[in-house]
Amino acid sequence: MVLRHDFEPKILGFLCNWCCYAGADLAGVSRYQYPTNMRIIRVMCSGRVDPAFILRAFSNGIDGVFVGGCWLGECHYVTGGNYNALSVMHLCKKLLEQIGVNPERLRLEWVSASEGIRFAEVITDFTKKLKELGPLGIGEGIDENGLKLKFEAVKSLVPYIKLVERERLRVHFDTEDEYSEFFSSEEVDRLFRELIVDKLTISQILLLLRERPLSTGEIAEILGLSPSEVSRYLNSSAKEGLVRFDEIQKCFVPA
Repeated sequence: MVLRHDFEPKILGFLCNWCCYAGADLAGVSRYQYPTNMRIIRVMCSGRVDPAFILRAFSNGIDGVFVGGCWLGECHYVTGGNYNALSVMHLCKKLLEQIGVNPERLRLEWVSASEGIRFAEVITDFTKKLKELGPLGIGEGIDENGLKLKFEAVKSLVPYIKLVERERLRVHFDTEDEYSEFFSSEEVDRLFRELIVDKLTISQILLLLRERPLSTGEIAEILGLSPSEVSRYLNSSAKEGLVRFDEIQKCFVPA
């Protein structure tokens, strides 16, 4: 893909205090050259990075989110927060992909306090990748209103998504490859569809109906779904008392 030289991506970085932030500091004092597109938030552990932080950043127009932590097995805390960070990052990438946002806009890397050169190289590479992808939304072919709807829908489900991650998807492996294999497995895909995807679609429908009454066909056209799929979601939502059919307007409205 051709680099968009006129585009400078906005990057938000969450850096572990003990390793990656120290590595960034070393890169600075050593005068290693790397792009200055990233604004940094220092956290005590990469495991402290909440899915809500990531989604809020993207919903506010950030083109890429970077999370930097200690190498696996070298966390400064007994609980090994970087293992939790790895689990959360995989889940967040699946969420981004589900709403049509390129998951490569979210990146997790391990950088020790002595790896100033590695920090500079990683940020340079990430910035280059984001330039290839283009601005958030435009690069995916999603208009501003559509992007806003998708992020509002997923943000409203964050407490539930965190519960699912903790109770059904929280695992502990020794290597990154094992995490990648687990989160790309058919079992996780099934759980993701059953526990999250349907609720995410219903969340988008409810947000649309809060703006104005809509018919099944109108909702289907906006969300790119078939009318039968929308009918299924509306029927289940009506049974739960979330929406109702207005006989006068011949449209669905919030209950």
